[in-house]
Amino acid sequence: MPTRLSARELLEKLVSFPTVSRDSNLDLVQWVEGYLADWGVTSTRVYNPEGNKAALYANVGPEVEGGVVLSGHTDVVPVDGQAWDSDPFTVVERDGRLFGRGVCDMKGFDALALWAVPLAIEAGVKRPLQIALSYDEELGCIGAPPMIDEMVKHLPKAAAVVVGEPSMMKVVSGHKGGFGFHTHVQGFEVHSSILHTGVSAIMEAAKLIDWANAKNAESAAATPSPLAEAFVPPYTTAHVGTIQGGTANNITAKDCRFSMDFRLVPGDDRTTWEAAYRDIVAKVEAGMKAIRPEAAITLNLRMGIPPLKPEADGAAERLARQLTGDNAPNVVSYGTEAGQFQQRGYSAIVCGPGDIAQAHQPNEFLDLSQLAAGEDFMRKLVAHLAA
Repeated sequence: MPTRLSARELLEKLVSFPTVSRDSNLDLVQWVEGYLADWGVTSTRVYNPEGNKAALYANVGPEVEGGVVLSGHTDVVPVDGQAWDSDPFTVVERDGRLFGRGVCDMKGFDALALWAVPLAIEAGVKRPLQIALSYDEELGCIGAPPMIDEMVKHLPKAAAVVVGEPSMMKVVSGHKGGFGFHTHVQGFEVHSSILHTGVSAIMEAAKLIDWANAKNAESAAATPSPLAEAFVPPYTTAHVGTIQGGTANNITAKDCRFSMDFRLVPGDDRTTWEAAYRDIVAKVEAGMKAIRPEAAITLNLRMGIPPLKPEADGAAERLARQLTGDNAPNVVSYGTEAGQFQQRGYSAIVCGPGDIAQAHQPNEFLDLSQLAAGEDFMRKLVAHLAA
């Protein structure tokens, strides 16, 4: 008889693997494989090109269509520079809360999905419970698409996908999409006293960042579309989160690198926003080259996440509302892998334990009441699949 672990014990085990996105997740994947195998469930890995990370999927129950996918990611954000009161990779309970990196985003849901596996087996589900665990979600939902492609090829089609990002167990039917560019501005170094003869990569990059500020102000002043007005904010945003460049205060910067990311409300066209950014980049680059022909701006797409569009009478939303009793309209401005499942023909919804406000924070926590609500959701889901 395999060892039965509680949802909390599973969470403690998953958190103990420091699966920061810059590092491998294979130790966690190997442990999950073994846990599923103990319950007689075969799982499949889908590796990244480098072979140091893998997604994992499995089918629990009969090989028939109409099941439900429980989708989560295995990676977490770094803890570097954050002030934690305890070891981030050891779950600690204080005041009715479980603290640890990833307890909320989103190993709490991963633990609940694995906890549901023996429930499904013992209930003799008539439609399968499918597990899908990805890598590199925190780097732009990179690991899910190849996993989903393999699931489409090799698993019976599920009727619904539940992506368990933290939503306080509310049913989220729509979220923004996103895409972003690594932007490299290459200038020409001269002494800053004669800066007019060189090109400062930093000062040219500032023009692109100021364009983003202007676009945000323009969008904020416009009347939102009916599809966008439910979001906060109700428009597409442009944002620079990191920037590096320059060598000394008295030298025009030779290089400046930054990320330019866009969060799109459903209904906004990604190609239109991408064309607008490429247009301003071309104009700034032309001015640089007029001074020094060697100067240039290089763009490399770093991520692209489709939005989750609310589905009219969608199977996933209908099921999640039935299981949770939540009938309120909910949309969020963060992106998830739900849009990627939807893009490949699945009905998808976001519903998971915890508050997104805790994601990526020092002393990240998950209320024990949210873990209990997740257990209740899984019991009802298994009963639905067994009916």
